Amino acid sequence: MATTIAITIILSVAILTTTSNEPWDKYRLPDTLKPSKYNVTLWPRLEKDDHGMYVFTGHSTVDFECVKETDMILIHSNKLNLTKFNGHHATLTRLDGAAAPAIKTTWLQETTHYLVIQLNGKLVQGNFYQLNTRFQGELADDMTGFYRSHYTEGAETKVLATTQMEPTDARKAFPCFDEPALKAVFHMTLIHNRNTVALANGMETETVNTTMEGVEVSITTFEPTPIMSTYLVVLVVCEFDYIRSPEGGKVLVRVWAGRQAIAEGQGDFALEKAGSFLEFFERYLNVTYRLKKLDHIALPDLGPLAMENWGMITYTEKDLLCHQNQTEEERHSVAKLIAHEVAHMWFGNLVTMKWWNDLWLNEGFATYFSCLGFAALEPDGKLTNQRVWNSIWGAFSVDAVAHSHPLSFTEESMNTPAEINKIFDSITYNKGASVLRMLSEFLTEPVFSKGLSNYLNEFAYKNTVSTDLWKHLQAEVDRTPTLQLPDTIEVIMNRWILQMGFPVITIDTTTGTIRQKHFLTGLESVVDRPSIYNYEWFVPVTWTKHGAPQDRKWLLSQSDVHKPTKTAEWMLANLNMVGFYRVNYDQGNWERLSAQLIRDHKAIPPLNRAQIVDDVFSFAKENIIDMVLALKTTRYLSKETEYTPWVLAHNHLRHYLKKFRHTKVYGAMQRYLRKQVEPLFLHFKNITANWTKIRDGRYDRFHMTAFTFACETGVDSCMDLSRDWFNSWMNNPQDNVILPNLRHTVYCCAVATGGVQEWDFVWQMFKNATDDARHLHYALSCTKDPQLLKRSLQYLLDPTMGHNISFERRIMETADLDNLQPLVWNYIRDNWSVLNDDHNSEFLPKLITVVTERLSTEFDLKQLVDFKAAHTATGSVAKALDQAIERTKANVKWTEENQERLFQWLTSAARQQ
Repeated sequence: MATTIAITIILSVAILTTTSNEPWDKYRLPDTLKPSKYNVTLWPRLEKDDHGMYVFTGHSTVDFECVKETDMILIHSNKLNLTKFNGHHATLTRLDGAAAPAIKTTWLQETTHYLVIQLNGKLVQGNFYQLNTRFQGELADDMTGFYRSHYTEGAETKVLATTQMEPTDARKAFPCFDEPALKAVFHMTLIHNRNTVALANGMETETVNTTMEGVEVSITTFEPTPIMSTYLVVLVVCEFDYIRSPEGGKVLVRVWAGRQAIAEGQGDFALEKAGSFLEFFERYLNVTYRLKKLDHIALPDLGPLAMENWGMITYTEKDLLCHQNQTEEERHSVAKLIAHEVAHMWFGNLVTMKWWNDLWLNEGFATYFSCLGFAALEPDGKLTNQRVWNSIWGAFSVDAVAHSHPLSFTEESMNTPAEINKIFDSITYNKGASVLRMLSEFLTEPVFSKGLSNYLNEFAYKNTVSTDLWKHLQAEVDRTPTLQLPDTIEVIMNRWILQMGFPVITIDTTTGTIRQKHFLTGLESVVDRPSIYNYEWFVPVTWTKHGAPQDRKWLLSQSDVHKPTKTAEWMLANLNMVGFYRVNYDQGNWERLSAQLIRDHKAIPPLNRAQIVDDVFSFAKENIIDMVLALKTTRYLSKETEYTPWVLAHNHLRHYLKKFRHTKVYGAMQRYLRKQVEPLFLHFKNITANWTKIRDGRYDRFHMTAFTFACETGVDSCMDLSRDWFNSWMNNPQDNVILPNLRHTVYCCAVATGGVQEWDFVWQMFKNATDDARHLHYALSCTKDPQLLKRSLQYLLDPTMGHNISFERRIMETADLDNLQPLVWNYIRDNWSVLNDDHNSEFLPKLITVVTERLSTEFDLKQLVDFKAAHTATGSVAKALDQAIERTKANVKWTEENQERLFQWLTSAARQQ
């Protein structure tokens, strides 16, 4: 992100003190005023002014009611240069024609982003007023507020203006009451060059051509928005084209992008999916979409992947457009994101959380409904299983650490923009979706969907807290006498949203007991965030014995020990992975599950096969169970043809391949895994006519995983095929016939088994690549030649040698590549003084974490300890180094304890197959 030049504002600024109790020193607005309507006109300049800056000018009014008597107006304004009227930054009128109190003084409180207006008299409760402002701001390239973005059309670089208001940046575009509960109607007008198109939340109603300040411009007005929050306002001025849904539809759906992209059909896939998801959500929720149109627009630059502005969703280009070489997996990602954003039209836009502490009500629901959308469009469940597991696994991986956080906070604990931005994370999105899926399952879908529909209808255009949702779901439970719960939904669910983490359920089939315990990664992890629920959950535990019909028990506390599960047969808990918890068993049951997988793996559902692999390796990583016991669950994989179990096994086994990279275990594990994956490779080779027909829309990613794992483990036919394809491409660079979804692996395999000629060819292709850049970047690191690896590091870190991206991004991406990680570590140690001077304290800890996470030998540990001793580190950098040393010590200890046993088991298992 380029550095922006701030517009200088010479104003009297009050000094913010930590002990101040003045209202302008608080980050939350007082509850004295309530907006009802904005009328905003903005004119973005898409050319530099005389000072070399891009700016926008504007004027706005906001109508508001006084709900509590006050002699002060606080309204958000950030980085806006406000015009003065008679010495003040605004004018005030009373809407009934009576005189409003005179303005005494105004100033900008920069720390809390307020325009402060002190009055000579008081605003009267129940009366309505209008505040008028004029302002100028920088159309910066920082991807916040009203900003500019650049793109290329032919040989010409063009500028567009767009917005990103969430969570707290509408105040950078115009003065506003910038909190989600302060909803209003927005009347928007854009002034823009005549060769551009203007877009906003509502349908454009009129465009008038005129001349202003000697410039020929168009003035476009839009239909007023529904009552909505400020963070959902969107504006775009660009030279894009669009495609649209057929005439006669209830809602106009359009996809906007650069003219060439539209002409090439890159928006066609998005248009099809956007319409399908809109129809599905309307049917499922029984709540109609409230606007006449829903635009989807592909932007060159956007902070998040996408933003759910009501009536016009913004996306980054790569997350909306699909070119002809797009893999099916990439298309699935586009569709998933569209589903997520369309779901927000109900969850977030129509009904909005009262404050950011309940952001999960927006993002958890949107993530959950993106999976439901896939289930509706792909009824056989294969992609649904994949997406469901991605959400669960994404949440498990971050919610098991001691410094996790709950889904829902108290309002008082979240005030500043920085605090708000931190919770846009995997817990809010993926854990939110996972607990909603669990809730839907134990309530049953009819009860869940009916309660949601009532919730959305009652709170349409309003704001909610979590208890509002529980109330409507409870009402449906009360109307369903056959549904028996251990307590109210609020009591059950508060344990899942108001405390961090999740439980591990431990089942001992020899005694029949079931217990719960807070699951944490790191045996010495200490939780310093107290919980009023003592890290106990109301857990809906489901299980089957030897495939018999399932049972369910509610586990209510750590001391609540059930004894219904004593059995000599195999037992499986958390059927179809609907509960947000892990499951551990006694060794005998783990052995029986492994034996059942070998005997007939299809007796266990695919999601549970994935769960078994993921749980057992997660426990082995924490030394809760034996590593050899974990490996036994992978012996059946030679028969597995479902994606989800394989990809979880792939993730875990690659981790151990990296851990043992420089030991004899590496070769033994390669030989074992080669025998496991070769049948899968041959299976897909047969059904894809030797890897020529693999774009069936469902298995594309699985084909890629099978092919990748086969080449990684040295399956001869995979290696030969990769080299043949790559050589054909080298002989005819203009005609790359390698299938897009296999290029990542083919390029790497060819470079790994080739020499200077292959490496040079990849480098030349990388310098001019667009679609293939990430595959080629990875392939450069696959060489086994030490000199070529040094060239890879030199070239990838040199901004003059390739793509123009930041040094931070280049080195982080390079440090994550297996073969280059040791070289990057050497580079960091040799250049630490320069790195420490040139880069901020947030970047360096991340870099240290990435580059040291695979260190696992005594030599690695000594290097790390010596490095820390040789340099003075403070704050987050010192903490990152300390954590790296502790992690490396644990890796060294674990490797020493497990290396010989693993080698013996892997060698024996490879011989037996």
